[in-house]
Order: sequence, then structure tokens, then C-alpha cells
Amino acid sequence: MPEASLKRSTSSEAAPSRTDQLNYREAVNAALFRACRDWPEVLIYGEDVARPGGVFGVTKGLRDAFGDRVFDTPISESAILGSAVGAALMGRRPIVEIMWADFSLVALDQLVNQAANVRYVSRGRLAAPMVVRTQQGTQHGACAQHSQSLEALFLHVPGLRLCMPATPQDAYDLLLSSVACDDPVIFVENRNLYVGGRSPVVLDGPVAGIGGGAVRRSGDALTVVTWGAILHKVLEAAEALAAEGIDVEVVDARWLNPFDMPLVRRSVEHTGRLAVVHEANRTGGFAAEVVAKVVESGIRLAAPPRRVAFPDTRVPAAPSLLDALLPTSVMISDELRALAACRS
Repeated sequence: MPEASLKRSTSSEAAPSRTDQLNYREAVNAALFRACRDWPEVLIYGEDVARPGGVFGVTKGLRDAFGDRVFDTPISESAILGSAVGAALMGRRPIVEIMWADFSLVALDQLVNQAANVRYVSRGRLAAPMVVRTQQGTQHGACAQHSQSLEALFLHVPGLRLCMPATPQDAYDLLLSSVACDDPVIFVENRNLYVGGRSPVVLDGPVAGIGGGAVRRSGDALTVVTWGAILHKVLEAAEALAAEGIDVEVVDARWLNPFDMPLVRRSVEHTGRLAVVHEANRTGGFAAEVVAKVVESGIRLAAPPRRVAFPDTRVPAAPSLLDALLPTSVMISDELRALAACRS
């Protein structure tokens, strides 16, 4: 795993780590506080992030603590992302918020043609160390323009890094790794996780480099690779199957670029079966890339790999329709049970 690129001594490097009970939203907030405290280059801005504290309360208190380094912008995603590229080129490390991932689509030029190309067009002399915080995921009543899972779109663009933390500890750690990275990073949160339960979060520890997945549950019957909020449904499904004697190994990819293929390979070589689960729709989803990587690696599979995903349809507003389409722990367990019983 590469080391974090920011090497300058900070006050927290000499201080002992501490642990606090935080939920996901509070963990992101704590990481933003630390980033501003430790790195004077950091700016935080976006729509309603300063005085209102963010539409989901994630940036609450930052304006009071750090003054005009935290500020509100007009409703213009193109201006937010374009200015972030310029600020990064001039030595700042901007953390900008795009309120919904869907809204980033009006500013793809700034991400795809500008931020992602800085290193290449400058022959490595320049970099764009910026973090784009955004959130995605389905929710009752959010409908088609506020519920799309777009990670595969960004992952198609060389030069953009992307992570999707699913736990409070990862939300804290991965955000700091993103800020320390010299490449532009898309940091994808999920609003359904913001108000979840609290868990111990180690604060003020060393900042790791980007990359690296995690095995959330060990097993030998089959491997499930997943990321983002749906990880928790996968874990529920795995526990249900354990009662039936089907021991599922769950790999949380966390970082999708860089993707931890060695971890996935070791797991699939051990189990011989692979399923990939994500909240995004099936066609063109990153699950297909994971399956392709595994198959191309030459691993012998005991059964054809499976993808579990949202159907290729728009996200409905009606709760009953959404519940019928979004993979649940029961749907996931049904798919995994069938995979465990399948013979190639």
C-alpha cells in the first residue's frame, strides 16, 4: 500500500491516539476537523457547508473553528469543481462537497478533462490534490435524480481515485488518506449510513496511503466482494447462511481505485466461488470488472461467478417499488445459497 504523500510533521504525529464513540456522520466530521487542524493548505467549501453545516450536518462546526477556510458557494457544481482544480494547482488541498453524486454530472468536464489529466498534460510536474466529497444511494422518496450510484462512471476515468467507506472508522481513515493523496479523489458517502449506530473510532492515528480492502468476515464456502452501504446487508445475509452451514467470506473493497486485487485473489483461490454485490444497477457496474479481473487471473472457479445488483431501471420514488428492486439481505442470501449449491 502506498504511503500518504503529505510528509510534513504535524501536532498529531507526536500525540497518542485516542478512541471515541462516533457514528458515520460524526466520523467524517472528525476527519474534516483534523484535516483543517493539521494541514494549513486544506480548504472546505460547497453548497451550504459553512454556516448551515451541510445539508446532512456533516460539516457542522467547521466554519466556527476555521473561519474563512470553510465557506459556502453559489449553486454551481462547475464552479465548485473547476475552482478546486485551480486551488489544487496553486498549492491548496481543497475538500469540496457535491451534495448529491447525481449533481456532479453537470461538471464532468472539470473532473474528466481537467482534474484527471493534470499529471499527464504537465509531464508529472503538477498534481491536483483535491477531494470531492459526495453521497449517493437509494432512499425512500429520493427518486431518480437523487438516488443514482455512479461509482462505475468515475472508475472509467484514469487519474481519478475513488473510495466508498462503509464504517465510521473507514469514513475517518479513508477521508484523511484521500486528503493526503496527490491525485484527485472521489470520496463517496451514503446518506443511509449517516445516522447509524456509534462504534469506537481511533482518532489521531497515522495517516495511511490509499488503497487496500478488508476481510469483514472469514469463510470457505464462497467469496463475496462488495463496497459501500450494502456491505451491511451482505453481512446480514452471511450470518443467516452460517446457520445453514454455508460459511461466506466477505471482502469489503473500500478502495475501488486503487483496487485490492491481491486480496480478492487470495480469497477466491481459497473459496473457489465468487459473488459481487453492489447497489448500482447491473449493466456496466463495477461488479463486471471485478468478475473480469478474477476470470482473467486464471483462478479455477467451482461455479460461474454471480453479480447481485439493482435492476437496470430508474430508481422509483414509491417505497414499495424501491423495496422490490433494491437487493435486500434476503435476496442476497438467496443468490449466495444458489451459488454455494452450484456446480460448474
